[in-house]
Amino acid sequence: MTTLAHRSEIDYSETWDLTDLFETKEAWQEALYALQPAAEGITGFSGKLAERSENLLNCLEARESIMERIVLISTYATLKLSEDGTNAEAQADYAVATDILADVAASLSFIESDILSIPEKTIQHFSEEQQGLSKFSVLLEKILAKKPYALSAESEKVLQALNPTLTSPYAIYSASKSADMTFPSFIGADGEEKQLSFALFEDQYELSPDTEERRNAYKTFDATLAKYENTYAQTYATEVAKHVTLARLRNYESATDMLLHEQKVSQEMYTNQLDIIYQELAPHMQRFAKLKQRVLGLDELTFSDLKAPLDPSFQPETSYQQVSDLIQEALQVMGPEYSDMLNKALNERWVDRSSNIGKRTGAFCSSPFGAHPYILMTWTGNMRGAFMLAHELGHAGHFYLANQHQPLSSVRPSLYNIEAPSTMNELILGNHLLQSTDDPQMKRWVILQFLGTYYHNFVTHLLEGEFQRRVYELAEAGEPLTATTLRLTKNQVLEGFWGDSVMLDVGAGRTWMRQPHYYMGLYPYTYSAGLAASTAAYKQFETEGQPAIDRWLDMLKAGGSKSPLDLLSDAGVDMANPETIRTAVHYVGELITQLEESYAE
Repeated sequence: MTTLAHRSEIDYSETWDLTDLFETKEAWQEALYALQPAAEGITGFSGKLAERSENLLNCLEARESIMERIVLISTYATLKLSEDGTNAEAQADYAVATDILADVAASLSFIESDILSIPEKTIQHFSEEQQGLSKFSVLLEKILAKKPYALSAESEKVLQALNPTLTSPYAIYSASKSADMTFPSFIGADGEEKQLSFALFEDQYELSPDTEERRNAYKTFDATLAKYENTYAQTYATEVAKHVTLARLRNYESATDMLLHEQKVSQEMYTNQLDIIYQELAPHMQRFAKLKQRVLGLDELTFSDLKAPLDPSFQPETSYQQVSDLIQEALQVMGPEYSDMLNKALNERWVDRSSNIGKRTGAFCSSPFGAHPYILMTWTGNMRGAFMLAHELGHAGHFYLANQHQPLSSVRPSLYNIEAPSTMNELILGNHLLQSTDDPQMKRWVILQFLGTYYHNFVTHLLEGEFQRRVYELAEAGEPLTATTLRLTKNQVLEGFWGDSVMLDVGAGRTWMRQPHYYMGLYPYTYSAGLAASTAAYKQFETEGQPAIDRWLDMLKAGGSKSPLDLLSDAGVDMANPETIRTAVHYVGELITQLEESYAE
């Protein structure tokens, strides 16, 4: 039986180099403990921001400096815990950092409260008087947008101090998933006992071409999830209740309104994403499910078969180095600055690709201001990993450029925009592969990878978004969010989408337990928004060439300096038009039709 390695046993070349953040843990601790005195030094501005424009400017400059330090400190603690959630030292460091950062946030909370008390005409006058305040125009606009929903200065300070408690549902979920949840082994098709973990299931066994192995792994995986169902339901119910309560305290119409306000997204934009894709993509994906059932020769397509490979006999030979070279070649169209970033990321240990006990599942990119991006993934040798890596490098390229062209307070765009740069890279990579081969089987394989991307964003995460919408509606209506309620709600979402094309078991309703996105506000639906936008942008690149890429790069550099719709509009994409979403849905239908024709030959 294969055994997962401990972090200490992993070759350093497969891990990221966190010394680029802090040379030693001691250096990190020194920086951490210096934060509180620095924050206390800023409190002298309390009550004085309205007196003179210089006070406002100097206070915001000091705040920006502390925030830059906080980003590096919190990133280091988070990445250490992500690489090995079983590491007791990393757990303790993360807890200490969380407490100190909450105290610092409470100390600085007066800044927002004081700014909200200043008449907007005065702020406008100050901005005209002090050119340096233009650097903080986005920050000031963001703060002033909170004015109708702000609590008293003392209440805001209390909420900041309570942040470790308010964010505890996510911390509890993460600790349980990475450190406590263990899975028994299962028997593979060859009779061999095989070890199971979250990462192994999601990155390997769920994608296995062997039906018996795939289904056995699923049964064992789900049986373990079931043991945690009530605990996870209570944890998630607490997260939802937090948002409902805060929304009521701040006089939002609902928790959904509050969370969309943070994203600068309207109810119309939100419902367009969910309604159009949920309703209009479903017939295409039901065709895909029936095609998969026929090609794989299954009596019925179960929920555990949805990610089974359609062409398992064809798997392009690859290695991490080959994939790295391929990505760099494909993304040359993004220009020299972007290519330089790729070269550094792939050769200077920006990527942690190991498989070890306690490592966070899935993949993500963290891009701290003042340092370089870091990517976490699990490399399994599957060519699909090329698309995953290109995706995360899209996030890296986005913030690598934004960090260089924007101040920290203007770097991050709305969540609505976040997944566009990552999926654009996948589209560029896939089409580069299509243009580089005449092999029909290879072309079909690439189409399947495209469908993997659209499945991930337009199915997996879109259905998570629909689940969230229903959960918040239940919570607002006072419905208790029990394990049974959550499981049945998830199953209803799946049934409404897949119809009779997929046999859904009880375990399908537990898939909500697998994602951390539910603890990140209304994040899941934004995956579909990003891919709809990148699909439109890539089609422009096909017809216009380099000008479309140049507009895209300008959008990346703009970071969060504009609203989500304005940023995408500058890139030539109109996300206010529902037809932009429908165009992407139609494209998925075309891909499935090409597959049907391929298997009919």
